[in-house]
Amino acid sequence: MKTSIKRGLGFGITSGVITTLGLIIGLYSSTNSKITIIGGIIIIAVADSLSDAFGIHISEEYASKNKEKDIWRATFSTLFFKFIFAITFIIPFLFFKLSLAIIINIIWGLVLISIFSYYTAKKHKTSVKKAVLEHLVISIVVIVLTYFIGMFIGKVFA
Repeated sequence: MKTSIKRGLGFGITSGVITTLGLIIGLYSSTNSKITIIGGIIIIAVADSLSDAFGIHISEEYASKNKEKDIWRATFSTLFFKFIFAITFIIPFLFFKLSLAIIINIIWGLVLISIFSYYTAKKHKTSVKKAVLEHLVISIVVIVLTYFIGMFIGKVFA
């Protein structure tokens, strides 16, 4: 796999998981509405994927000496992977009650982060345990913060 595609995959997985989980948890704790959460996931899968792909494109143009072809590969792979990983979070909402779908999505997100962290640590010959733990802690902090932010929003603006 080309480096530019790996860059898009890495960014797409991490951003897709963390952003979507944060959105889901925040919307759940503020609205408790399945349709609002599903709508939010679709919107974030489209808008944030396009935004992140554009950000990667600009960043690659500015910071790297890559060929234009590699810049576009990184752009489109970011768009593709971010969209795909974000949209997978809809599936539990289609088959389960809201509270169970939330738990399944948290587990799904943490598993994805763990797998990618493992792969990255192995590739760079660094501590797998440290990489996985570090990335899981960051993910859990996002989940907890967005839960309380959602609770605050639900109380203040509802």
